[in-house]
Amino acid sequence: MSVELQRTTEPQDLQEDETQHLPPADTGPGAWKFLFGSFVIEGILWGFLLTFGVFQDYYSQQPQFKDSKDIPLIGAVASSIIFLSAPLVTPLVRKFQRWQRHLIFIGAAICPLSLLGASFASSIPALIATQGVMYGLGFTILYYPVLRMLDEWFLQRRGLAYGLLYAGGGLTGASLPFLLQVLLSKFGYRTTLRAIAVVQTILVATILPLIKSRLPTSSNSALRAVDWSFLKQPLFWCFALSNLTQGLGYYIPSLFLPTFASDLGFSGIIGALILAANNLATVLGQVSFGYLCDRVNNVLLLVFLSSSISSIAAFAIWGLARSLGSLLAFALVYGWCAGAFPVFWQKFGSTLSHDPQPILSLMAFGKGVGSIVAAPIAAGLTTGPIGSGYGLGRFQGIILFVGVSMFSSSLGIFGWSLKRR
Repeated sequence: MSVELQRTTEPQDLQEDETQHLPPADTGPGAWKFLFGSFVIEGILWGFLLTFGVFQDYYSQQPQFKDSKDIPLIGAVASSIIFLSAPLVTPLVRKFQRWQRHLIFIGAAICPLSLLGASFASSIPALIATQGVMYGLGFTILYYPVLRMLDEWFLQRRGLAYGLLYAGGGLTGASLPFLLQVLLSKFGYRTTLRAIAVVQTILVATILPLIKSRLPTSSNSALRAVDWSFLKQPLFWCFALSNLTQGLGYYIPSLFLPTFASDLGFSGIIGALILAANNLATVLGQVSFGYLCDRVNNVLLLVFLSSSISSIAAFAIWGLARSLGSLLAFALVYGWCAGAFPVFWQKFGSTLSHDPQPILSLMAFGKGVGSIVAAPIAAGLTTGPIGSGYGLGRFQGIILFVGVSMFSSSLGIFGWSLKRR
């Protein structure tokens, strides 16, 4: 069984006194300061992960790295650790809530240290261990305590709060690729990673004083079992399978679009532009589909729209792309539709259970599985020389893989009949 935090009973007069002195939720300086701080942290640390396609394109052109097929694993491992750890880390953060600020400081230190370590790496396995594994662990240690605090500060406006939080990473992901491209071309990866590590350290250290709990922490937290009966509902497995297949294809375009652009003869700046367009469209897609998610009862209808349009975009636009306009069109359409998928998780959870948190954790886990499995598959599919055929020949396999993955995800629409009446 999963676990959930349960506070021990305290004297009623003490509870009432604490409640009277709590800062208000959903409004007031404390809530907005926290949201601003978490927005900045999301932008600085998660936004950096969204730009890995620029690093992948750079690494693939370096003599010491270009023959390795494991370059995509660097970014995939980092993001996968964050998602895969959700079912384990979420209950632990609830249990050991008095340590959550300590965890935030530890994670905030590990992330830049991982980039500093990566700057000394001279092999792909070393980069996987530092820029991949170590960075992913650091962000995980920091991120889940921040999310728990966010749930304390925002109750009625939680959807808005999460939307603004996610926007931080997307906005950084839309602007940082240009700076990284310039730094990498002028100074190389060692100096660039060290510079990013310094900037992350300064900015995160400056903003951390804003990251505070709203509720007093308890030293007597207990773990209680959570009802896993939703696993017996066929609709859960429909959600899970649709989420897994979407996760298999989702990250591949952001990893390979800059390289695809380079093979078409475009400069690194153009590759960064395409990646930035994809990340910006993701922010817009999450906001728009999140708005629809609150108003459409059948969430699988939104899943169908998101995944089917993404599939068509991969097959019909990316596969035939030969110009900057077509690549930008694909990046915008795909980012808008495929990037919106995580906003459906909350609806999955509320459809199946009164406590959606275990379902959200399992969806994050499934996305992590899809991401880590897809990386070596994509690396194996990008073989052969550049040609004039579909997907430039070399990228045909991954384009078809993305299209089929998204199409498979869209088939979840047929599972709505499984919903309990």
